[in-house]
Amino acid sequence: MGSQSYAIIGMGRFGASVAQALYSMGYDVMVMDENEERIQDHINIATHAVQADSTDEQALREVGIRNFDVVVVAIGADIQASILTTLILKELGVKMIVAKAQNERHGQVLYKVGADRVVFPERDMGLRVAHNLISPNVLDFVELAEEYSIAEVAASEAMDGKSLTELDVRARFGVNVMAIKSGNSFNIAPSATDTIQEGDILVVIGHNDDLKKFEEES
Repeated sequence: MGSQSYAIIGMGRFGASVAQALYSMGYDVMVMDENEERIQDHINIATHAVQADSTDEQALREVGIRNFDVVVVAIGADIQASILTTLILKELGVKMIVAKAQNERHGQVLYKVGADRVVFPERDMGLRVAHNLISPNVLDFVELAEEYSIAEVAASEAMDGKSLTELDVRARFGVNVMAIKSGNSFNIAPSATDTIQEGDILVVIGHNDDLKKFEEES
């Protein structure tokens, strides 16, 4: 699979689900937590597992954090540690920082100190976030803002055998197809020429109003 590499800091439920999803898709994943036990528990869902305090700049330097394409700050209850970690990552020059926020205010602070994207896992599960991370077309959206959603829509008879270009859902409905689930296969970031079969599940993202229109017509 792709050569993208991900570091996930904080192995709570959210961090673990993002790590597991990315690792199962074949990406290079490093997990980090200051709790040794948590690291032991999650050693099987990562390429590397490191026990370290992410608010310690030296520790982050030593694991080569700058070399990862995306760093996800998934720290749980400790808002201060989450903000400080994000700040240090930014100062170290990490290219893409995705941070988990507890609430809107925390999210605003994370953006201010350097997060490129903020997610609210109480609303958005880790697996979904993992798919967003690896699907480049999603970056057109502040995809997890209140009025945007991700929906799964079953392909109708009218869609059978048509390509994404022919369906032109983006122009017609203003929504993006992020993935196509066909039986057991999962096609992430499908190309314009990929054809859809009746019964496939389309994972689409867009404004809630547009999604509703798309779902009604599908």
